[in-house]
Amino acid sequence: MTGERDLGRLLAGMRPELSAMDWGFACADRVPEAVQPFAVVAEDEGLTLVAPMDRLRQAGLQPQGPMARITLRVHSSLVAVGLTAAVAGALAAEGISANVIAGFHHDHIFLPAAQARQAMQVLDRLSRNA
Repeated sequence: MTGERDLGRLLAGMRPELSAMDWGFACADRVPEAVQPFAVVAEDEGLTLVAPMDRLRQAGLQPQGPMARITLRVHSSLVAVGLTAAVAGALAAEGISANVIAGFHHDHIFLPAAQARQAMQVLDRLSRNA
């Protein structure tokens, strides 16, 4: 497996980056043509689409959000242990929800947009104290 596995190095090297746009989660039976989702999760109840809020609304969907997306720029291994728990725990201690989606290279945290700046401060503090 490629990517970093050591939790201390993962936390110290997170380099959280806040996306400039608002994101939403919506349910659909298919991906509308106008929506270019960041992620699609196939569940028994239908597809969960994670995409920009405005695109979901334009497609006639009723998204939940707005959500902020913070990308952890460290290249984490898919078998790394503890990064999600450490990040979610630090955010939870401040009353911030964390919906984490792991990509091949990075982890992406979706959280209420109104708490984005506070979340960035929490993650910066977590990284400095690693």
